[in-house]
Amino acid sequence: MALEVTGKLIVKQPTQQIKENFSKREFVIEISQQTNTGMTFTNFASFQLVNNACAMIDQFQLGQDVKVSFDIRGNKWEKDGQVRYITNLNAWRVEPAMQQQQQGYQQPQQQYGGGMQQAPSQPSYTPPQQPQGPSFDPGVGDDLPF
Repeated sequence: MALEVTGKLIVKQPTQQIKENFSKREFVIEISQQTNTGMTFTNFASFQLVNNACAMIDQFQLGQDVKVSFDIRGNKWEKDGQVRYITNLNAWRVEPAMQQQQQGYQQPQQQYGGGMQQAPSQPSYTPPQQPQGPSFDPGVGDDLPF
């Protein structure tokens, strides 16, 4: 499932080489949302970039508004008889938040509820509506000759 969130870039960590074929880099955005009662809630979301994507955040400055497209990844492991879980927000695209407005699209005002939206992946398809009328009942006669 692909999700999107927009916020202000506040932290860029250096790239960490975890294994020979795996590196990661973390960054944090500040997400402020206003409820319909006027209260503002601020959340801080930490994302990770992996391998070739680690350099993706270099083009952005601290304080800049960015839109992050990401997936949620979770892992489970056992150590010393205890099961542990970890959840990562894996970013796969970061772009300037203003790009939406330049393309004539304005994101609707969100109400508090997590601040995430499902990313548009493909144009949605709505099947044609069936005509409204009496439903077919095989027990009722019809006017077909066979």
